[in-house]
Amino acid sequence: MKKVRVAGWFSFESMGASAGDLMTRDLACEWLRLADCPYDVALAPPFAGGVEWPKVDPRNYCHVIFVCGPFGNGWPITEFLQYFSCCRMIGLNLSMLDPLDGWNPFDRLWERDSSVRARPDLAFPSRQPLVPIAGLVLIDTQPEYGKKDSHEHANEALRNLAAQRGAAVVNIDTRLDTNTTGLSTSAQIESLIARMDVVLTTRLHGTVLAIKNGVPALAVDSVVGGGKILRQTESIGWPCVLPVESITDEALQRAFSYCLTSEARDKAKDCASRARERIEQVRMEFIEALAHRG
Repeated sequence: MKKVRVAGWFSFESMGASAGDLMTRDLACEWLRLADCPYDVALAPPFAGGVEWPKVDPRNYCHVIFVCGPFGNGWPITEFLQYFSCCRMIGLNLSMLDPLDGWNPFDRLWERDSSVRARPDLAFPSRQPLVPIAGLVLIDTQPEYGKKDSHEHANEALRNLAAQRGAAVVNIDTRLDTNTTGLSTSAQIESLIARMDVVLTTRLHGTVLAIKNGVPALAVDSVVGGGKILRQTESIGWPCVLPVESITDEALQRAFSYCLTSEARDKAKDCASRARERIEQVRMEFIEALAHRG
């Protein structure tokens, strides 16, 4: 039995394949399975798991489905269409760049938009697993806090953890004299941290601003022997902190899992409330001291 070939901009190197392209590809494959049609997918690096389209015999296919994205009468489309000229061509979720009365290479076309009509994009029914959004707030080299190697080790451990857990990473720099992530105010930094699911941090204020906003922080104190992060978390009762000299993959994984629980969010809110209560005493003592400065 001949197969159906699924292709798109993910079938060509360096042609800007997007998340929407891959979502539509997966949806088309799901529909083909429902129709009981055997198929394979044309993929080009860096995408793996398929077959590069110039390396197959087009006579082994009955249909070619090109999915998603802009589609016009030019290279590499012309070469692709010629290669599979023996197959019936189907277009799915395409933005047709040329008027259909002038150029339409498809036997069946369900376009996203064309000179004739527009339809909802197929990313709408696509189902994707939602992954944790992890704010990565890392310390730079600060010689006053000990060995540079310990800071780099702690930072790399958190980067690796985020990658292992498949988190969507948002890099957040808390420095404001120079900022590597395009932030320019304290409000921008705190607003971004407040919207994370979890914060992975080797910075004191990465820890504080996360917990302040009820966001669990997985904090690593990168100062050998313990420094200000360890002292701060002890002060407010936040349990999810690891000294750099004792971090292990197991400990990091366990802490990350805890930070994604509702229990951790409730704990962060409790710690923030406790901190504000203690600081209220400082405020009163400060004002009293200055009121009697004479």
